[in-house]
Amino acid sequence: MRPLRPLLAAFALLAIHVLPAEAIEIKEVKSQAGITAWLVEDHTNPLIAMQFSFTGGAANDPAGKEGTANFITGMMDEGAGDLDSAAFQAKRDELSMKMSFDANFDQFQGSFQTLSDKRDQSFGLLKMALTKPHFDQEPLDRVRDQLLVAARSNEEQPDNISSNAWMAKAFGDHPYARESEGTVKSIATITADDLRAMHKELFSRKGLKVAVVGDIDPATLVRLLDETFGDLPDTEPPKPAPMIHVSDKPETQVIARDIPQSIITFGTDGILRKDPDFIPAYVASYILGGGGFGSRLTEEVREKRGLTYGVSIGLYPFDHAGLVFGQLGTRNETAGDALTVVKDTMKQFAEEGPTAAELADTKTYLTGSYALRFDSNSKIANQLLAIQQDDLGIDYVNRRNAMIEAVTLDQARLQGKRISQPDKLIVTVVGKPEGIKP
Repeated sequence: MRPLRPLLAAFALLAIHVLPAEAIEIKEVKSQAGITAWLVEDHTNPLIAMQFSFTGGAANDPAGKEGTANFITGMMDEGAGDLDSAAFQAKRDELSMKMSFDANFDQFQGSFQTLSDKRDQSFGLLKMALTKPHFDQEPLDRVRDQLLVAARSNEEQPDNISSNAWMAKAFGDHPYARESEGTVKSIATITADDLRAMHKELFSRKGLKVAVVGDIDPATLVRLLDETFGDLPDTEPPKPAPMIHVSDKPETQVIARDIPQSIITFGTDGILRKDPDFIPAYVASYILGGGGFGSRLTEEVREKRGLTYGVSIGLYPFDHAGLVFGQLGTRNETAGDALTVVKDTMKQFAEEGPTAAELADTKTYLTGSYALRFDSNSKIANQLLAIQQDDLGIDYVNRRNAMIEAVTLDQARLQGKRISQPDKLIVTVVGKPEGIKP
């Protein structure tokens, strides 16, 4: 998991080709082996970007070995096929290929980028990483040391302590309550056999989703899909985490730390992405606390009272749970005041909802800024993959802004009441807060 060396200047010099979201033509491509991908052809630059994911992730980590999926992400370029770690990374650098992996609770995701003239060799190296990883002991120990450093840092970071404690309160013994990157204790126990077993479980064609953008035609993509992913087993993905709701019992936990600021995490049960009212709820949450300057919480907590540098709240839908989740930092002596203002603002928002002007401004921003998610091949591929993961339909890109525009004031107020429930807040505070008691 060494940092990538600087890539050839070609990557840096390629001009960003901005495509309006509504102008993107998405083609569904299916390979001989039945692998489906969404493709956006763009021959402006000699560059191909691919995002892909497998169903299953950190929620499938074995109990006591939290961080296994995340460990695999750090081992994917540490030797595969007939190449040891150093040889694999040298080949990757020679091809100027970008490859990285990430594991969230519900998906194991990969990102890949190659220059067109190195296309086949780069896809071949990716195939080797996906199908024949080594998990050799020397790089495994080295990556483990890196993960342990990160885990120790996480154990000392107040915002991580607060959010992890909040997840534990919200989800109890559910897999979503685990620390997805692992702990010092769990990372120390993970073996090469654990990585091999989870790799075999996660990397299945049945759980595979693919999005490709750039200088490639459908026929070539059909071939490369089978060559790259065709040797993966056609087995069932791992069993998903059970559906769960955040506890609706209000609770406040204080974790004492000798630091000048208190980090306050707060939230309640939310909604799933497939909920028919998700878009109105998303718009309402943006007005409440997702929009930074101009949001209700920023206006009341920061601008009017100077109690924090930043406060936010938003919808966080996992595959099997939804939550409304917010956080702020404030001086210990103002912690109680800040939390009171948050609750009062949420209460007023639930009772009155947004104004017509707030709704209009938010629609303008959300629709106008959507194109910024499509200003590079990698960003487009990432958006297409997320749409597949959420099962929103191949035409979602063209429908999305109209759905935002269609949100009425009554809908926004109704969903504002739904997502803003201060009397059900779970609150975790790290620091020495004044005015907040467990």
